[in-house]
Order: sequence, then structure tokens, then C-alpha cells
Amino acid sequence: MDDGLHTLGRWTRDRARTTPERVAVDDRGVTLCYRELDDRASDLAHAFRVAGYGIGDRVATLTGNSSDHVVLFFACAQAGLVLVPLSWRLSPREVAAQLQLADPALLLVEDEFHTLATDAQNRLPEPVPSTLLGMRGVELAVPPRTGHRELSVKRAVHDDDALVIVFTSGTLGPAKGVVLTHSNCFWTNLSLSRITEITSKDIVLSVMPQYHVGGWNIQPLLAWWMGATVVLERTFDPGRVLHLIADRRITTMMGVPANYLFLSQHPEFAVTDLSSLKHAVVGGAPMPAPLLRTWHSRGVALTQGYGLTEASPNVLCLPDDEARSMVGYAGKPYPHVEVSLADPVTGEVLSGAATGELLVRGPNVFLGYFRAPQETAHALRDGWLHTGDLVRRDEHGYFAVIDRLDDIFISGGESIAPAEVETVLVEHAAVAEAAVIGVPHERWGEVGVAFIVLTPGCAADESAILAYALTQLAAFKVPMFVSFLREIPRSTGSNKVLRRQLAERWQQSLVTQGSQHQNESGGQQ
Repeated sequence: MDDGLHTLGRWTRDRARTTPERVAVDDRGVTLCYRELDDRASDLAHAFRVAGYGIGDRVATLTGNSSDHVVLFFACAQAGLVLVPLSWRLSPREVAAQLQLADPALLLVEDEFHTLATDAQNRLPEPVPSTLLGMRGVELAVPPRTGHRELSVKRAVHDDDALVIVFTSGTLGPAKGVVLTHSNCFWTNLSLSRITEITSKDIVLSVMPQYHVGGWNIQPLLAWWMGATVVLERTFDPGRVLHLIADRRITTMMGVPANYLFLSQHPEFAVTDLSSLKHAVVGGAPMPAPLLRTWHSRGVALTQGYGLTEASPNVLCLPDDEARSMVGYAGKPYPHVEVSLADPVTGEVLSGAATGELLVRGPNVFLGYFRAPQETAHALRDGWLHTGDLVRRDEHGYFAVIDRLDDIFISGGESIAPAEVETVLVEHAAVAEAAVIGVPHERWGEVGVAFIVLTPGCAADESAILAYALTQLAAFKVPMFVSFLREIPRSTGSNKVLRRQLAERWQQSLVTQGSQHQNESGGQQ
């Protein structure tokens, strides 16, 4: 039972009453209508209550995207439980660490990830009670709640109750559990609907993993609120996605720039029927201009934006009608979202056209990091979420994300934002992807290293890349070194560049070069 105005357990009941036979989920060809979705979610919520689970109990999962996981999400919403979706791409050590922090009352594991779960459990002082999830419509046998350290609370579900704990990607350190409430998810989906409308006639392709905030709050939840159909994909495969767009007549989807890049590079892209795909959402990073032109040439409208898990995640948005003239910008705040700029050093609030740390306030901002009061207090100060992102605001109120404050490096006293350099490098015809980091240097303090993935069929060497960069950037911003890779290491789900891994790779290459130099010197003596 819920008594909050914004609890998400209401959504399936509303749709089951108004559009009971409309398809809610298409899971690899197996469909689930809204009546079935609500019936299964309600039955499962009841089973949880009977088994002794209560408000705030956490239910962790190791599963791919599936209709069973969707049923579980809404069952948790109805019963006041907190879904904790864990990434199946993690190592057993990493899964164990997240289980230990989340301290769930139950772990539900899809059979495909049984070995990963077992290995992770073996690393815990005490294993988490677990059972199987993912039987394609067979109802979950809920085990009785065992003696947990916390008492289960029996009451109605409130708006400010936790709904989901999503672990951050951990690109700058150990992953933290972001607690999002029913109210957070309600408001972020309401604001999303005001910019990227979804109707009951839409067919939404969902490729973002459901352990990522985008797997729920960027289109899927809004689609189920509006009565649309969501086509679930287990993983992102460019060829299959192109096939699904044409075969299922997909009308809208969401992805990060890397997704759209890989789609555009696929041999079938030029001949795939994209006529149904009227609109696509881009998140994670600004869309490079060449890639933007590629998709516009195929008649696909693109809404770009900026967000972070702690903001549920939607913060800034750039509609398609502005994308062509505002390349590189993330746009203006979503409805119901308030933003501000602060000087990164003094904390002084900046007005007008300025560059500073982006601050966010609104009903979409998270409750806090789970069992991490110090980290929460650092992120939430004076009523504002401090994002750690350096952004530029122009005189018209449009924002461009420059980089993570922690990613910026200083060379010869000049601050350099890797994202700015990367934007220039991918404009080179031979460059498919680029990532830049700062590395120690005896003379300049730090210098840039550009890691480059070449466009298939194109060739370029270090001198050509650097010569081009010098025509587009101030000399001090041009990287000193170029390293060519087959792929850029990225975080799971959100596809953020793992700069720490690149730094380790660069350091290892220096060690290797040093060893080779010593061997060569030894041979000459």
C-alpha cells in the first residue's frame, strides 16, 4: 500500500486500468501487457510482505535487462523495498564490495551470472540470502526474510522513501551507492516528459543496462508511465540495434555518443530503414559535430543533455532544433531543475557569462550516498549538489560542460581541459575516438597524452594528429604525445572514459621503454 502522491507503484495500476492490453515490455520477442505487468508486480509485492520484508529492505540483483527485472522494480515500488541493481560486468571482488556496502536482505541472481554471484559471495564474511531471478514469467519464489540486522518497517510507502540504489561508475575512486527516492524518480521523469515527449504510441528501444540510472530514468520509466512499449535489449550490439530499429519500428531511443558512433560505423547503417526513428536522446557527453551531422543526414532528431546519477540524472537539455547551432553545448536546465555556478576555489556564486563548478538543486537531487555521511555532506552543501563538473555559461544562459574538475591538468601554469582537446581531435577525419590525460613532466609539470582510435580504413601518424591539433588549439593545449589504441577503456553502462586506466597504461609503457633502453645500453657496453 502507498499513500504518497509520487510513489511509482501507482504507475502500473493506472496503466492496467486504462490500457490493460497494450504491450508494456517486449523482451526478446516475449511480450508483457500492462495488465500482466501490474498483476505480476502486485502479486510479487504481496509475496514480499508475507515473507516478512518491509519498508527500506534492500533487494540486490545480478541480471541483464529483462521483463522479470521490470516486474521486480515495480514490485519493490509497491512494497517499499529498495532495488539495488549490480553490474554483471564487475569482477567478483567488486561485486562483493558493493554487496557488503548495500547490505541487502536478498540477492536475486539470473542463472547466467550464477558463477559471478557465487565467487562474490565467497568473499563475504557472511553470504547474502539469494535465489534465482529470470525465469521468463515464472513467478519468483520469495524466501522468508532471515534475521537481518535491521528491523523491517510495516507501513504505507511514502514519497521520500528510497526506491533504488544505483552505484556510481567509480571512475575517480570506489563506487558509491546513490540513493534515489520515489519523489526523485517522479520529478525527473516529469521534467523529461516536458522536453522529450513520449506518448502511448511510441516504441522505445532500451539498450542502457538496468544497473545504470539511465536504464530506468531516461525513457523506460517515462514510457511505462505514458503507456508506451519498451523493447528491451540485453546488451548493445550495433548490428542487432539497427535490425531492431527497422523490424520493430522503433520511434525513439537513448544512448551515449559512443553508441551512435558504433551504429554509424556499422556496414548496415547506410542501408537500414531509419524512417520510424523520429527522435533519439544523447547523454554522457556532447555529440561531436561530425557524428551529429551523420545522424541528421539520416533524418534523426537528437536531443542532447547532461546529467549525473546523483540528480536522477537529468539536469541540462539541448533540444534538436538547437543542436545544429549550439554544437558542444549541453543546453539549459530541465523544468523543475535549478542550477548555479560557483568559483571552484572560493565557492563564490558567479553570475552572467562565467565558468565554474555546476551546482544543482531541485526535487530530482538524490537523498545521499548509502551509509556514507561524509561523502554525502561533501556533495550536498547549503542545499546544493556540487557536481564536480566545470562548465561554461554563455550570455544567453546556455551551458557547455568543459570537464571534470579532477580531470583538468596544469601545463606550464595553464589549465587544460581534456574534453576540449578531445572535441578538436575527433574533428580529424582519421580519428574515430580520442581521450586525453595529463601526465607528469619535468619541465612543464604536466603535459597531455592523446589516446587515439583510428577510423576504420583511415591512417594517420602522431605528427599528422599533432599538426592538425596545432591548427585548432593554442600551442600549450596540444598534447605532447599520441598513443594509438584499438579501443578506449570506458566504464560499464555509462561509457565514460576511464582516465585512470589510461594513466596506468602510459606509466607501464614508460617502464617498458626504460627497460628496453637499459637492455640496449647493456648490450653496447
